[in-house]
Amino acid sequence: MLLALLVIRVPVAVAMITVGVGGYVSLNGWLPLFSYAKTSVYHAFSNYDLSVVPMFLLMSQFASKAGLSRALFEAANTFLGHRRGGVAMAAVGGCAGFGAICGSSLATAATMAQVALPELKRYKYSGALATGALAAGGTLGILIPPSVVLVIFAIAVEANIVTMFQAALVPGILAALGYLLAISVYVRVRPEAGPVGHRAERGERLRALIETWPVILIFAIVIGGIYAGVFHPTEGAAFGAFGTAVIAFWRGGLRLEGFIDCVRGAAVSTGMIFMILMGADFFNAFLGFSRMPLELADWISASGLAPIVILLLIILIYLLLGCVMDSLAMILLTVPVFWPVIAGLDFGMPEADLKMWFGIIVLIVVEVGLITPPVGLNVFVINSMAPGVRLKETFMGVLPFLASDAIRVALLILFPALTLWLPHLLK
Repeated sequence: MLLALLVIRVPVAVAMITVGVGGYVSLNGWLPLFSYAKTSVYHAFSNYDLSVVPMFLLMSQFASKAGLSRALFEAANTFLGHRRGGVAMAAVGGCAGFGAICGSSLATAATMAQVALPELKRYKYSGALATGALAAGGTLGILIPPSVVLVIFAIAVEANIVTMFQAALVPGILAALGYLLAISVYVRVRPEAGPVGHRAERGERLRALIETWPVILIFAIVIGGIYAGVFHPTEGAAFGAFGTAVIAFWRGGLRLEGFIDCVRGAAVSTGMIFMILMGADFFNAFLGFSRMPLELADWISASGLAPIVILLLIILIYLLLGCVMDSLAMILLTVPVFWPVIAGLDFGMPEADLKMWFGIIVLIVVEVGLITPPVGLNVFVINSMAPGVRLKETFMGVLPFLASDAIRVALLILFPALTLWLPHLLK
């Protein structure tokens, strides 16, 4: 019923509340529902860890006003633009840098597209490569810390947000490098798709690099401070929001009207996320009374299937759901069902490590869902900003990046140390 409501475009939060309340009442009646509802919403939203969400969203809004996306793209372009496919590589590099202070895939994709698309068009890049690189590069926003979706996953499975951020860093770097390699292979096969750009002089490169100092400083303070245990993620996000606001004001991109727009944008996004969280709370309460996750876990344990096979089946389900759902909804809908299944299997690692490993794999697969046909949200966003490029071209353009994602997921499954090495090092 939930999937049917989502298919007919009922808002995710409304669909989850409808099914959750209906299921709860069918099992327990109205009075227990009212008793649960009078306290559940308060307890769900009084979680201190959730206060990191509006702070990171506000930091993202201020970063857009500060013009940091342009500085990041231009710096990457001075180093890579003279190579075949280099401007597209610079767009991916800019997305990785902006994702380090943004935390939102759609915001990263849309912001970088405004800066990079004119340059890609000027150098006569094919529509497929130009839009495909930006759509894929935007997905780095939810993987490279800080990440709002990663925060929500950590809260859902009661994991440590700091260690989840640590676990995401190496896979995030691997994602960016994999996308650069995908572009390099693409332009070797189709040289006309990514012409050679302008070769920058050494002084030009140095000036462009200096312009990126705000991003480096903010990332070092926020993520470095969180990793080092200097402050809690919420405090780090607050420092980041304040720092990006100061930089945006200093650069002239933030005045009173712009400040109000940023606060309003962060408030709207926070309201949307919290509404979905409330829907997930009712839905999860219904699942808990139905015992469906536990029954499913017991059934799978008794099935005799190898743990790795079950993990691959879960990944396949995520890929299918990614065609019709956004990343946050997927996390909130599936983690209460899939996590008890994974926790009940023997992967040869302690539960804390399993949460990090499984969480990063889920995050990557959810990220892949943003660019998979027929409903890749990033693809639609970028294509709408590129007049003259057909949607089919953009979907064709993301195929090399989907191949890169498949290889990365395989590596992370086969070598859990790629995810767990940094958290263990920083213990």
